[in-house]
Order: sequence, then structure tokens, then C-alpha cells
Amino acid sequence: MLFLMFSKRLGELAIEEVGEAVSKLGLDGVDLTVRPSGHVPPEEAGIRLPIAVGTLKSYGLEVPMITTAITGADEPHAEDIFSAAGDSGVRYLKLGYWRYEGFGNVYRQLSEVHEKLIGIQKLAADNGVTAAVHVHSGDCMSGTADMVSRMLEGFDPDQVAAYIDPGHMVIEGGKSGWKLGMDLLRYAIRVVAVKDFGWQRDPADPKKWRAVLMPLSEGMVPWPEVFRYLKEISFDGPVSLHSEYEGMSAEQILSQTAKDFSYLKAVISTV
Repeated sequence: MLFLMFSKRLGELAIEEVGEAVSKLGLDGVDLTVRPSGHVPPEEAGIRLPIAVGTLKSYGLEVPMITTAITGADEPHAEDIFSAAGDSGVRYLKLGYWRYEGFGNVYRQLSEVHEKLIGIQKLAADNGVTAAVHVHSGDCMSGTADMVSRMLEGFDPDQVAAYIDPGHMVIEGGKSGWKLGMDLLRYAIRVVAVKDFGWQRDPADPKKWRAVLMPLSEGMVPWPEVFRYLKEISFDGPVSLHSEYEGMSAEQILSQTAKDFSYLKAVISTV
């Protein structure tokens, strides 16, 4: 496995600063944002992505994956991003999100997403990369592992794959739903996200709860069990530490990431 830091919350840092900071954490590399307001603007991916990858490599870091907002092969810059990724040695591209339009629309939307993925699979095949659908809780078409499984039916998982996120999967299936989801997607898992959550009551309404991001050692995800199953399926891909903590400076984010990574290594050593 390659352990990466997702660059989203390091947006205030230049690529050189990201490289210096992440290398000090002992991580293997960076999950680089190539999307609006990301480290690499989509419209400049052809020029700036290879430069960014080269800069991070100069700090001893790999860039096996990037995070994009792509949801269709016909979108502006999609082809350029896939091409630049392939040329830069990036293997995996996280896709963007198809928003769930509300009750009564799911079957139509599944069909529409499937059509989008046909075009995306061709881009992936043409450029020797893998597009990954992220399991993300809430009103996303990829909100549960079951939905992602339906979306991936008929696709080659080395071209269109599952990007599991046990944190989001616990939000939508806290008892065993996350485990069933991992089992369902085991054939297609190529990338794993790491973040953790806990539930917090809304002070204004005792019947409302919200999922709050928490350190890995304090949240609800049973990480030893997660990594035991990953070991069972011989998973050896990128593991992206998301560190999407709100209200923290880049320095604080890096400090918390160091603690999370230390916890993660201790967990993995036991499985």
C-alpha cells in the first residue's frame, strides 16, 4: 500500500511547500487536487500536472492518484486531464459526483451515470489509467457501496473502479452496512480513503444529528476490521488520508495527519 495525503486542505501551500511538509510526515506521496480551486487548475493540467508531479518527486514523493471533478468524458478539459495523468505516470483519477435529484429519479439517473461511465472508460483505456468512483455519503448517486456496485456493472475494474471510503460507508451503514459494502465491491476496490466520523446532536433540534469529522483514533470506523478485509482481498493500492478537518490551519492539519498516520500504522501492524 502507498499512503498519501490528500492535498485539499493544504490549498494555501504551494506545491513545493506541500512536498516539503508531506515528506516530513513519512508518507509515500500526495493525492493531488486537479479541479477548480485545486493545486492544478483543470484548464492547465497539460502543462502544470507534469510539473507538479516532478516537483513532488524531487521530495521523494509519489503521485499515484489525483482528485478531479470529472463526471463525463465530454466535459471541458476531461480529455486533457486523463492524457496528462497518463503521461505523468498517475495511475488513478478520482471522479467527481453525480448529485441525486431526489425521490423517484434513481433508476433514470443510474442509467444516465452508466452512459457517462462508458465514455469515461474509453478515456481511461486510451490513456492507460483507472477512473475511480468515490463512495460518498449523502445525496450523491455514489452515496452507498450498493449504488456504486450498480454503477460499475459491466465495467472493467482496471478502467472504472471503486474508491471506497469507510468513513462515509459507516455514516450510511454504521452497524454492518459498511462491511457488506466492502464485500460487494471487493472485486473492484482499487483506492481507499481514510477519514473518520462521529454523530453529534444538533443543539437547535434534538431530533437532528450530524456527522462530524473526527481523528481516526476517536471516530466510529472499526479500522482494524477494515484493514483486515483489505488484507484478505490482497489490496495493495493507494490509501489517501483526507484530513478534511474544519477550522484548522495547514500547520494544524499536518500535525493531526501525523497523529492519524501513526495510529493507522499501529492498526495495520496488528492485522
